[in-house]
Amino acid sequence: MREKLLSSEGRAVAAAVITVVLWASAFVAIRAAGHDFSPGALALGRLASGAVALVAIMLITGEGLPPRAAWRAILISGVLWFGVYMVALNWGEQHLDAGTAAMLINIGPILIALLSGFVLHEGFPPRLMAGMAVAFVGAVVVGMSNSKGGSAALLGVFLCLLAATAWAISVVVQKPALNHASALQMTTGGCVVGAIACLPFTPQLITDTAAAPLTATLGVIYLGIFPTALAFTTWAYALARTTAGKMGVTTYAVPALVILMSWLFLNEIPTALALLGGLLCLAGVAVSRSGKTQRPTSSPSPKRRISVRSWVR
Repeated sequence: MREKLLSSEGRAVAAAVITVVLWASAFVAIRAAGHDFSPGALALGRLASGAVALVAIMLITGEGLPPRAAWRAILISGVLWFGVYMVALNWGEQHLDAGTAAMLINIGPILIALLSGFVLHEGFPPRLMAGMAVAFVGAVVVGMSNSKGGSAALLGVFLCLLAATAWAISVVVQKPALNHASALQMTTGGCVVGAIACLPFTPQLITDTAAAPLTATLGVIYLGIFPTALAFTTWAYALARTTAGKMGVTTYAVPALVILMSWLFLNEIPTALALLGGLLCLAGVAVSRSGKTQRPTSSPSPKRRISVRSWVR
């Protein structure tokens, strides 16, 4: 029995690692493709590619439609995470470098903790509030580091924070739905919903694709198949086998990987002030999670399932 648990946990860790690496590559690919595709067109192209791949996998594996109990969560996460998140992130990266955008997005775990306080009635521990304050200062510092870019850079900061908010809400909604639907069903449903929500960008996608070089178009397809179809599925697989908080921890490695990748492939490095702001954001998340590793192992998880499920329904 213990060996089975360990193997299951090991698979969840492996899935989380795959997710982190592919999501880090997404920030770089978005930055590169953003020169030739508008934010909405890039989101639609990415989601359409991912949806085709995921539906094909579902047909091959014979996995049916998700149960009705998961439909509302799929709709919410599809519109927010696959739709709003991707358009906002694409737009934000047109005004910020990939590393800075990744550091701002990584405020998401603190927002997840905030939602847990309101929705799951877990309260607001002092460490959480202190971590929020530190992370907020970090976001302000990141904004100041881009002040030379004027209102456009500040718009990029706002858009990345909007994307982080959409991600946080979606994670809280998605977690209980995974009790009813598989990771593949959740990801496929969300990707299809997101693609439908982005259909108004179809004319722009056609125009951009006709004018874009082949490498940019292949970048959009890469985003759809790997950071979307594969990484979102591995995320859901791991999330179903651990807590949202632990999954949030895995994303802390994303900014460092993004900075490394953007340096290697895009020759861009965030300013020293942006790095300081990003470190403050991560420090805030660390403070909010410190000293909380022993408590959640007993009673909070059952309460979490009941509360979130009732909220989603």
